[in-house]
Amino acid sequence: MMVVLTGKLYAVFGKRQGRIISAENAHGFGGQFRVLATLPVLESFHLARELRTQTSGLASPQLVFSHWEVIEQDPYWVPSTEEEYLHFGEKADSDNRAKCYMDAVRRRKGLPVSSQVVIHAQKQRTLKR
Repeated sequence: MMVVLTGKLYAVFGKRQGRIISAENAHGFGGQFRVLATLPVLESFHLARELRTQTSGLASPQLVFSHWEVIEQDPYWVPSTEEEYLHFGEKADSDNRAKCYMDAVRRRKGLPVSSQVVIHAQKQRTLKR
């Protein structure tokens, strides 16, 4: 059962851009398993709920601020050279983590975000006609 539990823990942290630093059996704590991981602060919102649902209530986090780390991505980057267009496409469809984090913080604080509300719109038809 411990293998299934740790696999789900690794999946939750992987989905949230977390890095597992160590995982060990906590002897003397009733067979518990202790995982030490780093996680971006923005990804820690609702972490406890997701961990408990994925592990059926067996895991619970203890979050402590550790350090600052710079994301080595430009949030305003767009492809400009022909090679970048060939590799990333016209719109660079892969998500830019720095831009996603910046937009999430701006939304949470009520600041304007440059995103389209409607991407693929069609004219609405009524049922009578």
